[in-house]
Amino acid sequence: MTATDSALTALSQGWCALSLLHGRIETHIERALQAGHDLSVREYSLLDVLSRQHSGPGGHLRMHQVADAVVLSQSATTRLVSRLEDRGLLSRYLCDTDRRGIYTDVSPAGLALLAEARPTNDTALREALDEAARTPELALLVAAVKNTPAGVPA
Repeated sequence: MTATDSALTALSQGWCALSLLHGRIETHIERALQAGHDLSVREYSLLDVLSRQHSGPGGHLRMHQVADAVVLSQSATTRLVSRLEDRGLLSRYLCDTDRRGIYTDVSPAGLALLAEARPTNDTALREALDEAARTPELALLVAAVKNTPAGVPA
C-alpha cells in the first residue's frame, strides 16, 4: 500500500464517519419531529428556510434556491412544497417582476407549527450529538459541529 492509498483510505473512512453521523442525527430528529409535530426533517427544514426570508430586495427565494437550501432536487422540493401547501402551512405566488418566478411563503399556521417544533428539533439535535460524541470515531466530528461559528452558511 502506498502513501496515496493510505491517504485515500483515511479520506474514505472520514467520509463514512461523516455520513454515519449525519444519518444518526437525521434519524433521531426525524423521530422526534414526527412524534411531536407530524413533521419530517425535510418539512421542518423547508419551513425553517422559508421563514428566514424577508420581503425586501433579494429577500424571497425562488424554488431552485429553496431546493438548494434543503438539499433536494427541484421536483422533490416542488412535491414537498405542495404537501405543505395542502396542509395550509405554505402559500405560493408569482413574482411581481418576473411572472416565471414562483415564490413560497410560510403561512401563519406554518410559522406557529415551526415555533412549536423548533425546541423539539434543537433538543433532538443536542441529544443526537451527545450520543454520537460517545463513539470515538465520531467524537472529532461532533466537536467540529458544536464548534462551528454562528453565521456559517448551512
